This record gives sequence, C-alpha cells and structure tokens, in this order.
Amino acid sequence: MSWWRQGVIYHVYPRSFADADGDGVGDLRGLAARLDHLAWLGVDAIWLSPIYRSPMKDFGYDVSDHTAIEPQFGTLEDFDALVDAAHRRRLRVLLDFVANHTSDQHPWFRERPEFYIWRDEPPNNWLSVFGGPAWTLDPERGKYYCHAYLREQPDLDWRNPELREAMLGVLRFWLDRGVDGFRVDALRQVLKDPELADNPPNPDYRAGLPEYDRLLPVRSADHGDLEPVRAIAEAIADRDGVMIGELYLPFERLARYYGAGVHLPSNMHLISTPWEPAALADLVERYEAALPDGAWPNWVLGNHDRSRVASRVGPAQARVAAMLLLTLRGTPTLYYGDELGMTDVEIPPERVRDPWKEAGRDPARTPMQWSAAPGAGFTEGEPWLPLGDLALNADAQREDPRSMLALHRELLRLRRAFAGEDYETIAADDATLAYRRGDDWAVALNLSDAPAPMPVRGRVRLSTHLDHYDEEVDELRPGEGVVVEAS
Repeated sequence: MSWWRQGVIYHVYPRSFADADGDGVGDLRGLAARLDHLAWLGVDAIWLSPIYRSPMKDFGYDVSDHTAIEPQFGTLEDFDALVDAAHRRRLRVLLDFVANHTSDQHPWFRERPEFYIWRDEPPNNWLSVFGGPAWTLDPERGKYYCHAYLREQPDLDWRNPELREAMLGVLRFWLDRGVDGFRVDALRQVLKDPELADNPPNPDYRAGLPEYDRLLPVRSADHGDLEPVRAIAEAIADRDGVMIGELYLPFERLARYYGAGVHLPSNMHLISTPWEPAALADLVERYEAALPDGAWPNWVLGNHDRSRVASRVGPAQARVAAMLLLTLRGTPTLYYGDELGMTDVEIPPERVRDPWKEAGRDPARTPMQWSAAPGAGFTEGEPWLPLGDLALNADAQREDPRSMLALHRELLRLRRAFAGEDYETIAADDATLAYRRGDDWAVALNLSDAPAPMPVRGRVRLSTHLDHYDEEVDELRPGEGVVVEAS
C-alpha cells in the first residue's frame, strides 16, 4: 500500500517555521533543526510552501528560478541536507510546484514569451483573484498577458509543448534530488478555455463579496481538457512520487482529477463548512459518494490561505476539530502550529505583508511558537510577522500531558489502528456527530457547549480531554470528542 494512504502530511510555511540565521525569516537549516519535533509528533511527510528563488511579491508563489533556492531560505546544499535529514527520520519531503504562473522576473518572460498567454487586446472579462482585470499591458511588447493572480505573476501556456517539457523538467530536477512528491499549486487555473471566452456572471454575487466573485470562473479555470494534468501526474509517478492538487472545486468536479492521475485532489471543504453536526455529516457523505472507485479521500482543515481553525471554531472546539481531521477516512494534511492550537494574530497595518490585503492571509502565517522566550524560539532577531500568545508554545505543551500537542500526538498514534477502514455515519443531531470506522472503532464528537448523550457504546480509547481511558461513558462533556473501541 502506498505510504500516503496511511500517512499524515504536515504543511510547513518555511518563512514562519524556524529561523537559523537570526534574520527573522524561517529557513531550511532552521527547519532541519526542528525535524525531531515532527518525527516525535508522528507525521509522515512535510510539504513545503515554495522555497525557489523569487522576488517575493507573493512570498514564493512568484518563481523567478525553478531550480534555485531563494537565498533567504538557504542553498541547494541546505536543501539536500534537509532531505537527507528528513529521510533518516522516515519523513518524506514534498515541494510546492507552482504550475500556473511564474514571476515576471523569470528569464522566460523576456527570453521565451511564447511560454505565456498573450493577446493584442484583452480578449475577455476574466478577473484576477487578487482583484482587477486578469490582463495587463506589457509596454515592452505592446501586448497584454494573462495573470490569474498578481500582475507580477504571468500565466504559463500549457498548450505550448516546449513550455510543458520545460516544466516537466523542473519536476524531474527535484525528484532526482530525492523529493517524494509535489503539491501542485493553482492546478485548476492551468486548465483554461482555449477560446478564452468570457466568464458568465455569478447569480449569487452580492455586495461585499470580493470582486473576483462577480463572475463564475468556468472559462478561466477547470477546463475539460485534462492533458496538462496527466502530463504532470505521469512525470511525478515515473519517480514514484505522490501528486496533490490544489483544487477549490465542488466534489463532482474534484473527482474527475483522480482519472487524470492526481493521487490526492485537495478536499478543502472542511474549511468552509458550517461547524454543525448535520452539515459535517452531509459533507462527508457527499464526498464519499462522489469518489470514483478506488479513489482515496483526503482532508484539509487549515492552510496558509485561510483563518486558523482555532480562530474559526474556538479553542475548545479546535480539539474536537483535530479529532475529526485525524479520524476521518483518508489522508489528512495538518497545518503547522495547529497542533498547538495557534490562533490568528492581529497584524498592525504597518506590518501587513500580504499583497492580497482584501483577504489578509498574514494572521494565519505568523511564526511557529516553539517556546515562551523572546522570539518564541523561532528567531533571535525580529520576526517577519508579529507573534501570538506565547503561552501556546511547543516546549510548554510537551510537558503537559493534556495539552493540544499531546492530543495530536495521541491521535496520530491511534489513527493507525483504523486509518484504512470504511466510514459510516451513526448520528448527527443538534449537538453530536458520530461515525463508525470499520467494525471495531467509532468516533463521537460533541460540537456544542453543553453535555450531550453518548451516541455509541464502547471503551474510550481517547478523549479530547485526555482522560477516561478504557472506560465506558454515558455522556459527552461540552466540547468533547472520543474515539471508542466497540464493545
């Protein structure tokens, strides 16, 4: 069985994980020095947001050299040392492959303009995710280029066979250095309508929503021709790598990417689903029903683009959310710091770094809090973003047997007993969600702030309160989740 079917992926935002040189920005040597934390925690792989050379207009998602390390993060030698250190700890290393676009500072933009999408005039009404038109005039060429994101991020033309081969060569470069797979950024944007037709209006748009939501991006993304996706998947599979696709799509559209070779088309729906038992049960069941035969599910509860889970549902329910993420059928991705219950951090206006100020992603990207020392054990310098509540730190939680960190470690250990078993909803009422995992295990989650009757019978093998071990209980406490072994 492939490792990723049983494994757990840990998402590292490199700028914010660990700083070895004291400049306030995380780096590869800092990450390597913290691998023991991840091995102790019990995850199976680390996925790194982009570490390539970049002008950092979008903090690495604007790549100017695909086969060089951004000097802020270190060198290729540092990267090789990181991979070696990770593999010695049985941790896989996954990179972010930015497939849809490059930086406008990439040599290709001037030397190989045919690698990009150009028109003499804007051919349609497409909008940039970051606001404004998706077409910008390049004064030097006198033509307009397409960009799904910032104007400094021109979109690549995956229908150009030379571009396709160049990008597949990037994948091979990193796979040859020992990388175990890729999370492919903005995968649906790669698939554009070749006719570049207009996007239709969004009938659900209302005042106050982002400008991008005025239109339905059915022509600018997720086109029916999946050949570029298949090419990427084949290049990764040729080296036995895993492919994760970033895909914010309805389940029926998400499911088709399995057929193109994507092992784990990212299921981000937990992030936006109401924190209510019936809504969550319906989500899981619709997802399971949409999966093609043999497809393996996956779950994402937090990432670098969305508010942290402890801020969305509150600190008490964050423990229940952790149990949900790590006990559902499928491969979970855990965002750095969520194992500590880190929350969004208020960013003073003068310290905002995110170019997408309309959404403000900085609050969920603040430095990992390793200790209560100045700099949170993250840096000896001034951190690039403000720190949060330093009471939430790894050193303190490792000493606390009932901490959020201890809960995550126990969940990661216990889930291996039933990770491959089937899912079945048992109950979803006003307060409680309960489901069975195979014949021998069940999970019951109280999503309310009041006690609730226990909907399943069995011995408690783990409570989010980290007590009641091996007991049978009749009631769930407020904000409690339990894993039980059926009696």
